[in-house]
Formats: sequence, structure tokens, C-alpha cells
Amino acid sequence: MKKKSKSAYRTISEAAIEIGLINQKNNKPNTHTLRFWEKSFKQLKPKILFGNRRYYSSNDIYLLKLIYNLLKKQGMTINGAKKALNTGSIKLDPSVLSDIKDENFKQEIKDKVNKIKKLLEKIKKIK
Repeated sequence: MKKKSKSAYRTISEAAIEIGLINQKNNKPNTHTLRFWEKSFKQLKPKILFGNRRYYSSNDIYLLKLIYNLLKKQGMTINGAKKALNTGSIKLDPSVLSDIKDENFKQEIKDKVNKIKKLLEKIKKIK
């Protein structure tokens, strides 16, 4: 699959994957969490086009990473994260961004290992 440019809009699934919101049981993106965050954080405004499909800009992705960091990494409550965002003083430092990329990479590797294991099991059954 061809990688999108940084300025390209992301679907809700792509946005969830990019920030690391993956269900550990079924390895699918937690899109419901992003919809919930849209209701909770007024700053988050993806484009909603035909068929209620959401498209996130690079600014939206940045804000999602910031919200993810506040809620999941720092353990803030929704209200605490709202207050932190409203002050405007919080920014993502490069280490947080690289942590998110590392987590996505680790998850991709785990997914590929699981696929290989399943293929090997199928091959063993054929023999």
C-alpha cells in the first residue's frame, strides 16, 4: 500500500492506527474512541463528507496525538485534558511522537509475526 503524504487527509481508521488506538484482541482500529473524543473535545473537527465519513487533516492528527498522550500516557481525565488543551500551553515533544511511531511499528511487527505463524500452521496441516 502506498503511504500517504503528511498533508493528506486520513480516514477515521487510518487516524486511529496512526495514533496507536488499536484493539489488542482483534487488531482493529478503535474508531469509536475517536468519535467519542469528537464529542468531548470541541477543538477536534474532522471534515464529515457524504455518508458521514470522517476525514482528518494533519492538524486533527496532531490534536489526536496530543489527546492520546494526555489521556493514555499521562493518565489525565477527560476534564483534565480539556483544561490542559484550553490553556494552549501543551505541545507534543519529539519524544512523544517517536514513541507513538515506535508503538505502531511494534504492533505492525506483532501482526506480521502472527500472520506468519498462522501460515505455518496451515502449511503443517497440509503436510
